[in-house]
Amino acid sequence: MDYVPQFRRDALAFEAAIRRAADAEAAPLVPSCPGWSVADLVVHLGGVHRYVARLIRERLVEAPDHTDLSFLELPADTEGWPRPEDAPSHAPLPASLIDWFTAGAVALESLFERSSPDDTVWTWSREQTTGFWVRMQSIEMAVHRWDAENALAAARPIDAVLAADAVAQTFEVMAPGRRVMRPAPPGAGERFRFRQTDGAGDWTVRFEGDEVRFGESDGPGDVELAGSASDLMLYLWQRIPADRIEVKGDREVFDRWFTLVPPV
Repeated sequence: MDYVPQFRRDALAFEAAIRRAADAEAAPLVPSCPGWSVADLVVHLGGVHRYVARLIRERLVEAPDHTDLSFLELPADTEGWPRPEDAPSHAPLPASLIDWFTAGAVALESLFERSSPDDTVWTWSREQTTGFWVRMQSIEMAVHRWDAENALAAARPIDAVLAADAVAQTFEVMAPGRRVMRPAPPGAGERFRFRQTDGAGDWTVRFEGDEVRFGESDGPGDVELAGSASDLMLYLWQRIPADRIEVKGDREVFDRWFTLVPPV
């Protein structure tokens, strides 16, 4: 799929949401990101965009020095900006913080458009390409757009096509990655089926030892989760509770999902 237009749409929607949030006397809390306000969310996402932009722009093939923060391109005056160690920040969102986010999102979108998805760059995953980051950041942008709108009680669903791709990306990338990043028990053959109710998506994932085996559905699993692509994606990203989706089958297996795929 063409990720860049989706990245652009969600970045613009995120900006619109945080500008609405800036009208409040205090930065609204983000229920789906415990411990953060909207201001903290802006700092996080703006920093991620500039980090990824540096990787692509400089064609880095190793993780950069994390003590060098010059890539953040902070303005001279950051008065009123939230400090990560003080989260959640309750102060109003400064206009300069929103402008900083917007400039970073625009710059990253431009890099996505100019770069080949096959360019080799460092990532935290097995796939070491710019294309990994285009897909990853389009998905993350959509999730955080939802977070910002949810903080204002106005969250719209994730685009169905992108959400279905994000469900598959969870099994292809996120689940194996999380099992490396966090302690996770070996799989004992647990088999999960995810079925999209607003499209043709139908996926099966099985845990065998340290392996996450993902493919098209070839029958019922131990447990089946059904819902719109947006709801399945948001559940997998721990944004909505299980009661927003339909669950059939072995509840004990269902309850093991976030043990087998630890949150990060």
